[in-house]
Amino acid sequence: MPDVEMYGTMSCSYCVRARELLDRKGLDYRWINVANDAVSYNKMIQLSGGETVPQILINGQPIGGCDEMHALEHKGQLNALLGLS
Repeated sequence: MPDVEMYGTMSCSYCVRARELLDRKGLDYRWINVANDAVSYNKMIQLSGGETVPQILINGQPIGGCDEMHALEHKGQLNALLGLS
């Protein structure tokens, strides 16, 4: 299984959409809520280079946020990154 981490907040609609896509694929992933957590927020920036949420990493590689993940899905490339057939 792929190692997927998503940094976000509960009130972010983009975070909800990104989580829904991963849930539809039946994937386990680590959800890190960065709201009111400066340590996690700074770690998110360090790992992804992004300051907005969500930030998604697959096997340690940042792929961007919700729009980028949905673009990969639309192009048929997300399953390959996730190791799904």
